[in-house]
Formats: sequence, structure tokens, C-alpha cells
Amino acid sequence: MNQQPQQPQLPPEYYQRLEEIQAIDFILIELNLYLDTHPNDQEAINQFNETVKKSIKLKMKFDIDFGLLINFGRGFTDCSWEWNDTPWPWQV
Repeated sequence: MNQQPQQPQLPPEYYQRLEEIQAIDFILIELNLYLDTHPNDQEAINQFNETVKKSIKLKMKFDIDFGLLINFGRGFTDCSWEWNDTPWPWQV
């Protein structure tokens, strides 16, 4: 039989922070759609920009604490290639 490798046990904070990132990114999608039809709404533009900053900050903190969420163009590495060292978001 072919057994799947066992995934490491992750703390509850991992899932909470991943859910927070997903919620923020959902807000960004909704604001993006709204701004497609209301491109001059300065309040929505300001909210979009603030939410982008929050999304980036949450993802950077997540990367530091738990490992990379995105492997292309955003994550730095030290000496070794680290992308495959942590569970990928779709594996949890």
C-alpha cells in the first residue's frame, strides 16, 4: 500500500491566521469588483489601499511564523530552499 506522509500537527493559531488572511483577501476581491463600477469612489479606494496594506502585513507575518504562502516572487530564503518544508495552504 502507498501511504501518505503524515502532516505535522499545527497550532490553532495557524488556522486562525490563515482564515484571517482569507477574509481580508475576500474583502479585497469585493472592493475590487465595486471599484470596477464605481472608479471615482475615493472612500472605497482608501479602504482598498488600507486593506491591501493589512493583507500584505498579515501574509508577511504568517510567512515568518509558519512558512511561505506564496513561492513565486514574494518569499525570500536563507541558505536552503524552504518552500517544501512546511505544509502548503491546501494541505491543511
